[in-house]
Amino acid sequence: MADHLLEHVRPYLHRDQQERIAYIRAPRWIGHHVAQDSHRRLAELLERPPSLRTQGLMLVGPYANGKTMIAERFAVEHLKTSPEQQKVWMVQTREGAGLGHFYASILQALRAPGGDIWDLRRKAEQLDHLLSILKPRVLIFDEFHNALRGRACDVEAVFAFLRRIGRQYDISPVLIGEVAVCDFINATSEMASRFDLVAVPRWQYGETYLMLLDSLEGALPLAKSSDLSNEALARRIFDLSEGLIGEVVTIVTKAAIATIRSGTERISKASIDELRHVPLSQRRSSALRESLL
Repeated sequence: MADHLLEHVRPYLHRDQQERIAYIRAPRWIGHHVAQDSHRRLAELLERPPSLRTQGLMLVGPYANGKTMIAERFAVEHLKTSPEQQKVWMVQTREGAGLGHFYASILQALRAPGGDIWDLRRKAEQLDHLLSILKPRVLIFDEFHNALRGRACDVEAVFAFLRRIGRQYDISPVLIGEVAVCDFINATSEMASRFDLVAVPRWQYGETYLMLLDSLEGALPLAKSSDLSNEALARRIFDLSEGLIGEVVTIVTKAAIATIRSGTERISKASIDELRHVPLSQRRSSALRESLL
């Protein structure tokens, strides 16, 4: 009865409803080809020889398409294999223009005490001290587009810092964000020459997408096969998700939970429609807004 499930998932069929739902809701790593290529490229940054002009990466793509999960997974795997000396650090780039906010983002990631973010000299000294002690090899800046919303001089100051940490501390920066990151980096040849692009595009409807649905089905402890890669069901999920892997996972997860609660134990096109999921591109539409009034 459970042939459609991965072997390690089958025991969850015998758990109570809440345990099964908790398992379905848990974050799930999906090792698709873009994710695997990204990990290979990130690993190359760790393995490279010392350099005074380090190369970095841009991990660029639309929102809700798995960029952060790719980076977090890589950082966690590195920490598991090298717990004695952390070489990869993830920075959540703060909203706000200028070096003050940018420095504060890095200091928070390095677990440094807070303070007045506008005291740039003190922040710079504190940051230099920590970088010289911790000796990170890779700094990953998630949502880096947050640092690009200020004046041109603010953006250039951030870029100057990225160049300096390569020269002074042998650090490779990894910039994660929307297409604006690529636009800003490629605006000058000097910065463009320092960063390679790893694109995380929207999925296209095809065999790779259908394989993704099959892998998701195998990971969800439902008693009956849903045949998610069936043409009608796969197309409906694809249209609602607009090719964003985060939306695909959200739709399938919600549908799986609903079928457990209803007792049907399989996802169907009708159960997907019952979710009344609104695609991201339509959530700002005037019709949707009017329906809320």
